[in-house]
Amino acid sequence: MCGIDFSVQAGECLAILGANASGKSTLLHLLDGLYFPTAGSITAFGTHLTEESVETPPFSRQFRQQVGFLFQNSDAQLFCATVEEELAFGPLQLRVPAAEVDGRVDDTLHLFDIEHLRGRSPQTLSGGEKKKVALASIIACGPKVILADEPSASLDPRTQQWLMEFLALLHRSGVTLITASHDLGFIAEMADRVLILSEDHRLVHDGPVKEALSNLDLLLSVNLVHAHAHQHGGVVHAHPHLHEAWHEHGHRK
Repeated sequence: MCGIDFSVQAGECLAILGANASGKSTLLHLLDGLYFPTAGSITAFGTHLTEESVETPPFSRQFRQQVGFLFQNSDAQLFCATVEEELAFGPLQLRVPAAEVDGRVDDTLHLFDIEHLRGRSPQTLSGGEKKKVALASIIACGPKVILADEPSASLDPRTQQWLMEFLALLHRSGVTLITASHDLGFIAEMADRVLILSEDHRLVHDGPVKEALSNLDLLLSVNLVHAHAHQHGGVVHAHPHLHEAWHEHGHRK
Protein backbone atom coordinates (compact mmCIF):
# COMPACT_ATOMS: atom_id res chain seq x y z
CA MET A 1 0.00 0.00 0.00
CA CYS A 2 1.28 3.45 -0.89
CA GLY A 3 0.24 7.07 -0.32
CA ILE A 4 -2.44 6.29 2.26
CA ASP A 5 -2.86 9.05 4.83
CA PHE A 6 -6.12 9.68 6.70
CA SER A 7 -7.61 10.12 10.14
CA VAL A 8 -10.90 8.99 11.65
CA GLN A 9 -12.82 11.04 14.20
CA ALA A 10 -14.80 9.52 17.05
CA GLY A 11 -18.35 8.75 15.98
CA GLU A 12 -17.65 8.71 12.24
CA CYS A 13 -19.19 6.21 9.86
CA LEU A 14 -16.43 5.58 7.32
CA ALA A 15 -16.39 3.18 4.38
CA ILE A 16 -13.37 1.74 2.60
CA LEU A 17 -14.23 0.87 -1.01
CA GLY A 18 -12.17 -0.98 -3.56
CA ALA A 19 -12.19 -3.89 -5.95
CA ASN A 20 -11.06 -7.34 -4.83
CA ALA A 21 -7.36 -7.37 -3.84
CA SER A 22 -7.18 -3.58 -3.59
CA GLY A 23 -6.07 -3.80 0.05
CA LYS A 24 -9.32 -3.14 1.95
CA SER A 25 -8.99 -6.11 4.29
CA THR A 26 -5.28 -5.50 4.78
CA LEU A 27 -5.99 -1.92 5.82
CA LEU A 28 -8.62 -3.07 8.33
CA HIS A 29 -6.19 -5.63 9.76
CA LEU A 30 -3.61 -2.87 10.17
CA LEU A 31 -6.15 -0.67 11.99
CA ASP A 32 -6.96 -3.57 14.31
CA GLY A 33 -3.34 -4.32 15.19
CA LEU A 34 -3.44 -7.72 13.54
CA TYR A 35 -0.87 -6.65 10.95
CA PHE A 36 1.79 -3.97 11.37
CA PRO A 37 3.12 -1.58 8.72
CA THR A 38 6.64 -2.02 7.38
CA ALA A 39 6.71 1.72 6.63
CA GLY A 40 4.74 4.62 8.05
CA SER A 41 2.78 4.50 11.29
CA ILE A 42 -0.71 4.14 12.77
CA THR A 43 -1.87 5.95 15.89
CA ALA A 44 -4.89 4.85 17.91
CA PHE A 45 -6.20 6.78 20.93
CA GLY A 46 -2.96 8.77 21.05
CA THR A 47 -0.67 5.72 21.05
CA HIS A 48 1.39 4.34 18.17
CA LEU A 49 -0.05 0.98 17.15
CA THR A 50 2.92 -1.39 17.20
CA GLU A 51 3.43 -5.06 17.97
CA GLU A 52 4.85 -4.04 21.34
CA SER A 53 2.06 -1.63 22.27
CA VAL A 54 -0.78 -4.06 21.51
CA GLU A 55 0.88 -6.67 23.74
CA THR A 56 1.72 -4.37 26.66
CA PRO A 57 -0.75 -3.41 29.41
CA PRO A 58 -2.59 -1.22 30.07
CA PHE A 59 -2.91 -0.16 26.41
CA SER A 60 -3.28 -3.73 25.13
CA ARG A 61 -6.40 -4.40 27.21
CA GLN A 62 -7.86 -0.94 26.58
CA PHE A 63 -7.36 -1.26 22.81
CA ARG A 64 -8.90 -4.73 22.59
CA GLN A 65 -11.89 -3.59 24.62
CA GLN A 66 -12.44 -0.44 22.58
CA VAL A 67 -11.93 -1.90 19.08
CA GLY A 68 -13.90 -4.86 17.73
CA PHE A 69 -13.31 -6.63 14.42
CA LEU A 70 -16.15 -8.29 12.47
CA PHE A 71 -14.56 -10.78 10.08
CA GLN A 72 -15.97 -11.42 6.62
CA ASN A 73 -16.05 -15.14 7.34
CA SER A 74 -17.82 -15.69 10.66
CA ASP A 75 -16.26 -19.17 10.95
CA ALA A 76 -12.89 -17.45 11.43
CA GLN A 77 -14.30 -15.66 14.47
CA LEU A 78 -16.43 -18.30 16.19
CA PHE A 79 -14.67 -21.13 18.01
CA CYS A 80 -16.38 -21.76 21.37
CA ALA A 81 -18.58 -24.75 22.13
CA THR A 82 -21.79 -22.75 22.58
CA VAL A 83 -23.16 -19.33 21.68
CA GLU A 84 -23.28 -18.41 25.38
CA GLU A 85 -19.59 -19.20 25.77
CA GLU A 86 -18.84 -17.25 22.60
CA LEU A 87 -20.39 -14.09 24.05
CA ALA A 88 -18.65 -14.57 27.39
CA PHE A 89 -15.18 -15.22 25.94
CA GLY A 90 -14.22 -11.62 25.12
CA PRO A 91 -15.32 -10.03 28.42
CA LEU A 92 -13.59 -12.80 30.38
CA GLN A 93 -10.35 -12.16 28.47
CA LEU A 94 -10.72 -8.49 29.38
CA ARG A 95 -11.01 -9.54 33.05
CA VAL A 96 -14.58 -8.39 33.48
CA PRO A 97 -15.94 -9.87 36.77
CA ALA A 98 -17.81 -13.14 36.23
CA ALA A 99 -21.11 -11.80 37.62
CA GLU A 100 -20.98 -8.86 35.21
CA VAL A 101 -20.12 -11.19 32.33
CA ASP A 102 -23.28 -13.20 33.00
CA GLY A 103 -25.32 -10.01 32.84
CA ARG A 104 -23.66 -8.89 29.63
CA VAL A 105 -24.32 -12.25 27.99
CA ASP A 106 -28.00 -12.18 28.99
CA ASP A 107 -28.44 -8.58 27.82
CA THR A 108 -26.68 -9.21 24.50
CA LEU A 109 -28.65 -12.37 23.77
CA HIS A 110 -31.83 -10.36 24.35
CA LEU A 111 -30.62 -7.40 22.27
CA PHE A 112 -29.94 -9.66 19.28
CA ASP A 113 -33.07 -11.77 19.88
CA ILE A 114 -30.98 -14.95 19.94
CA GLU A 115 -31.81 -16.31 23.40
CA HIS A 116 -32.98 -19.50 21.72
CA LEU A 117 -29.45 -20.07 20.39
CA ARG A 118 -27.78 -19.84 23.82
CA GLY A 119 -26.84 -23.51 24.08
CA ARG A 120 -26.25 -24.15 20.37
CA SER A 121 -22.87 -24.74 18.82
CA PRO A 122 -22.01 -21.77 16.55
CA GLN A 123 -20.86 -24.22 13.88
CA THR A 124 -24.41 -25.57 13.51
CA LEU A 125 -25.97 -22.17 12.80
CA SER A 126 -27.00 -20.63 9.49
CA GLY A 127 -24.84 -17.95 7.88
CA GLY A 128 -27.11 -15.16 9.11
CA GLU A 129 -27.20 -16.56 12.64
CA LYS A 130 -23.40 -16.85 12.68
CA LYS A 131 -23.10 -13.19 11.64
CA LYS A 132 -25.43 -12.16 14.48
CA VAL A 133 -23.46 -14.19 17.02
CA ALA A 134 -20.13 -12.83 15.74
CA LEU A 135 -21.37 -9.26 16.07
CA ALA A 136 -22.97 -10.02 19.44
CA SER A 137 -19.63 -11.33 20.73
CA ILE A 138 -18.11 -7.94 19.87
CA ILE A 139 -20.93 -5.92 21.42
CA ALA A 140 -20.61 -7.89 24.68
CA CYS A 141 -17.17 -6.27 25.10
CA GLY A 142 -18.60 -2.74 24.86
CA PRO A 143 -16.46 -1.38 22.00
CA LYS A 144 -16.17 2.25 20.91
CA VAL A 145 -15.00 1.30 17.39
CA ILE A 146 -16.12 -1.53 15.11
CA LEU A 147 -14.14 -2.57 12.04
CA ALA A 148 -16.28 -4.63 9.66
CA ASP A 149 -14.80 -6.56 6.73
CA GLU A 150 -17.35 -7.12 3.93
CA PRO A 151 -20.15 -7.49 6.51
CA SER A 152 -22.94 -7.94 3.95
CA ALA A 153 -21.17 -10.67 1.96
CA SER A 154 -23.13 -13.94 1.52
CA LEU A 155 -26.08 -12.75 3.61
CA ASP A 156 -29.68 -13.14 2.51
CA PRO A 157 -31.64 -9.91 1.90
CA ARG A 158 -33.49 -10.05 5.25
CA THR A 159 -30.26 -10.43 7.24
CA GLN A 160 -28.56 -7.72 5.18
CA GLN A 161 -31.39 -5.33 6.06
CA TRP A 162 -31.18 -6.29 9.72
CA LEU A 163 -27.42 -5.72 9.70
CA MET A 164 -27.73 -2.27 8.11
CA GLU A 165 -30.34 -1.23 10.65
CA PHE A 166 -28.32 -2.56 13.59
CA LEU A 167 -25.09 -0.88 12.45
CA ALA A 168 -27.01 2.37 11.97
CA LEU A 169 -28.32 2.02 15.53
CA LEU A 170 -24.77 1.53 16.81
CA HIS A 171 -23.63 4.61 14.91
CA ARG A 172 -26.43 6.72 16.39
CA SER A 173 -25.35 5.55 19.84
CA GLY A 174 -21.86 6.97 19.22
CA VAL A 175 -19.92 3.92 18.02
CA THR A 176 -17.34 4.64 15.31
CA LEU A 177 -17.86 2.38 12.29
CA ILE A 178 -15.24 1.58 9.66
CA THR A 179 -16.55 -0.78 6.99
CA ALA A 180 -14.62 -2.31 4.09
CA SER A 181 -16.71 -3.41 1.12
CA HIS A 182 -17.15 -3.40 -2.64
CA ASP A 183 -20.97 -3.39 -2.26
CA LEU A 184 -21.96 0.09 -3.45
CA GLY A 185 -25.56 -0.28 -2.34
CA PHE A 186 -24.59 -1.24 1.20
CA ILE A 187 -22.10 1.61 1.49
CA ALA A 188 -24.59 4.13 0.07
CA GLU A 189 -26.98 3.25 2.89
CA MET A 190 -24.37 3.01 5.66
CA ALA A 191 -21.58 5.55 5.36
CA ASP A 192 -21.12 9.31 5.32
CA ARG A 193 -17.50 9.36 4.15
CA VAL A 194 -15.61 6.96 1.91
CA LEU A 195 -12.00 6.08 1.14
CA ILE A 196 -11.50 4.47 -2.26
CA LEU A 197 -8.48 2.28 -2.99
CA SER A 198 -7.25 1.64 -6.51
CA GLU A 199 -6.17 -1.76 -7.78
CA ASP A 200 -2.53 -0.72 -7.27
CA HIS A 201 -3.27 -0.14 -3.55
CA ARG A 202 -3.34 3.66 -3.57
CA LEU A 203 -5.82 6.00 -1.92
CA VAL A 204 -7.55 7.81 -4.81
CA HIS A 205 -10.53 9.37 -3.02
CA ASP A 206 -11.34 10.59 0.48
CA GLY A 207 -14.65 12.42 0.75
CA PRO A 208 -18.44 12.24 0.99
CA VAL A 209 -20.09 9.01 -0.13
CA LYS A 210 -22.59 10.76 -2.41
CA GLU A 211 -19.78 12.57 -4.19
CA ALA A 212 -17.91 9.31 -4.82
CA LEU A 213 -20.94 7.29 -5.89
CA SER A 214 -21.97 9.92 -8.42
CA ASN A 215 -18.54 9.89 -10.11
CA LEU A 216 -18.84 7.22 -12.80
CA ASP A 217 -15.33 7.82 -14.16
CA LEU A 218 -13.83 7.30 -10.71
CA LEU A 219 -15.76 4.09 -10.09
CA LEU A 220 -14.83 2.75 -13.53
CA SER A 221 -11.15 3.55 -12.96
CA VAL A 222 -11.01 1.46 -9.78
CA ASN A 223 -13.07 -1.42 -11.24
CA LEU A 224 -16.06 -0.97 -8.92
CA VAL A 225 -18.58 -0.78 -11.78
CA HIS A 226 -18.70 -2.02 -15.37
CA ALA A 227 -18.99 -0.01 -18.56
CA HIS A 228 -22.79 -0.44 -18.63
CA ALA A 229 -23.32 1.26 -15.27
CA HIS A 230 -25.69 4.21 -15.25
CA GLN A 231 -27.04 6.84 -12.89
CA HIS A 232 -30.33 7.33 -11.08
CA GLY A 233 -30.77 10.40 -8.91
CA GLY A 234 -27.09 11.27 -9.12
CA VAL A 235 -25.91 7.87 -7.84
CA VAL A 236 -24.22 5.27 -10.04
CA HIS A 237 -25.96 1.90 -10.32
CA ALA A 238 -24.32 -1.19 -11.78
CA HIS A 239 -27.03 -3.68 -12.67
CA PRO A 240 -25.92 -6.98 -14.22
CA HIS A 241 -25.90 -7.19 -18.00
CA LEU A 242 -25.92 -10.37 -20.06
CA HIS A 243 -24.87 -8.93 -23.43
CA GLU A 244 -21.71 -11.01 -23.60
CA ALA A 245 -23.49 -14.14 -22.39
CA TRP A 246 -25.42 -14.73 -25.60
CA HIS A 247 -24.45 -15.81 -29.06
CA GLU A 248 -25.77 -13.83 -31.97
CA HIS A 249 -28.61 -16.39 -32.38
CA GLY A 250 -29.82 -15.85 -28.81
CA HIS A 251 -28.35 -18.98 -27.22
CA ARG A 252 -26.50 -18.91 -23.93
CA LYS A 253 -22.77 -19.61 -24.08
